[in-house]
Amino acid sequence: MRLVISHRVENLISSSLASGFHSGVTIPLEFFSKHIQGSEKNKPWKLRSDASDQVWEVIREGRTLTKGWKEFATAHDLRIGDIVIFKHEGDLVFHVTPFGPSSCEIQYTNPHNVKEEADADDAPSFSFDYCFLAEVTTTNQKEDHLFLPVEAMRCTALNQQCKEVKLVNKDGKSWTASFGFSESDGAYYISRGWRKLCCDNKCTNRDLFVFNVVGDGTTTPLLCVCPERKEGTELLINHFSIINALSNLIPLLNA
Repeated sequence: MRLVISHRVENLISSSLASGFHSGVTIPLEFFSKHIQGSEKNKPWKLRSDASDQVWEVIREGRTLTKGWKEFATAHDLRIGDIVIFKHEGDLVFHVTPFGPSSCEIQYTNPHNVKEEADADDAPSFSFDYCFLAEVTTTNQKEDHLFLPVEAMRCTALNQQCKEVKLVNKDGKSWTASFGFSESDGAYYISRGWRKLCCDNKCTNRDLFVFNVVGDGTTTPLLCVCPERKEGTELLINHFSIINALSNLIPLLNA
């Protein structure tokens, strides 16, 4: 399992649980170099959650959290497809909030830690229920400027006070990008960072990204590349359906 980490210590760490996640957690190099490297080797990370009052100590070996993580995951009944949000509270103490595959916060009923997903009315602190499709074009790379869909205005993780976002690829590497709102277009946009993301990931014209927006409306939002999610697959299917429909329509218009 790989963590997606923003550069600011107080920001969020987001991780989608995949096969083999019980064996350990790899800390992205950039976060490790800035905030962890040089700290005491044997000093454990302390994980706490709303499931109980217990504090779980997890040992770091190199850039991997190993001993203690399996016990934490088992105690919280974490499964493949769950999404876990870590919030760094300082001094290697993290508050962990698990979400189910449906993006609802998991509730635990004491004393047996019965795992339940919250109703939609019980709004979670963090929002990551919005995905959008971004196409790499010659123009948006040249201008280093990408407009988000108008529907992004409804995403609670984004707002007009936000000045930057973190673009995160599937390997956990992140790029800082400027973020703004265009009054004339009525839409959010990304600039000064989009071209760097495309260049570093060796993108070519018409390549597609599916971004999942993660944030709580106050900290720097993460725009994570995650095509594996159901919503991402649906966006890609819809995109290619439109392309095919247009391809079939053009010969009719030229007839």
